Amino acid sequence: MSESNALARLNKIVVREDAPAVDRQRAESLRRYAPLVKYVVDRIATGLPKSIEKDDLINTAIIGLFDALEKYDPSRGNKFETYAIWRIKGAVLDELRSMDWVSRTTRRKARNLERVCSTLDQKLGRAATELEIAREMKLPLPDLLRLIEEVRGTVLLSLDQTVTVDEDHDLAGLADMIEDEEAPDALSLIEEEENKEHLLHSVNNLTEQERLVVALYYYEEMTLKEIGETLHISESRVSQIHTKAILRLRGRMRRQLAA
Repeated sequence: MSESNALARLNKIVVREDAPAVDRQRAESLRRYAPLVKYVVDRIATGLPKSIEKDDLINTAIIGLFDALEKYDPSRGNKFETYAIWRIKGAVLDELRSMDWVSRTTRRKARNLERVCSTLDQKLGRAATELEIAREMKLPLPDLLRLIEEVRGTVLLSLDQTVTVDEDHDLAGLADMIEDEEAPDALSLIEEEENKEHLLHSVNNLTEQERLVVALYYYEEMTLKEIGETLHISESRVSQIHTKAILRLRGRMRRQLAA
């Protein structure tokens, strides 16, 4: 089933007039929030190889929307759209992880690149340039850029994804850092605030171009194509900058958590 057909069927769900009110309301909600499915999948798909079928991601995202409608609790004070995007994204990323579509070799290359960036940044006291990273890895610059493109699929993030020290040891997932509002704990709040400050410090230490791409992608929610048009560079170049920035941030956060 193609993407357009999957979304078209979602939009054309018909419920009999004598159906329970809850069923009619659910059908209306599915039609109303169907654009969130396309929004999430389009953003995630920009970092995936062409071998991944977008149709499958659409269908998984629709299941995530169903899940969001079933579990949304308005008493928690967050908007449904925000909650739904989080659930849809989680469903899609879970599906991708279950597919194990990134080979161990690619993950190893990404981990090595992340380690080199982190070590070099610490040594220089600033974000290393691509040329400096290439020299450290004894690679021609074009080969480094191809490597960044190859490992870009490993930078997909979600609140449920664990942060790891190495391939055999997992630390807490980012979701574990979010405290239940009904059960505040002073120590946890302090640790969460420290993590936020460290992340902010790490972002500020990115190169100017990396900071701009991260801000436009995550805060302004622009697509890689839109960012490229804004910065007057190609979409593939934006993808390289984004990948390098996330590897840099992940390396710094891993070092901080392991300290």
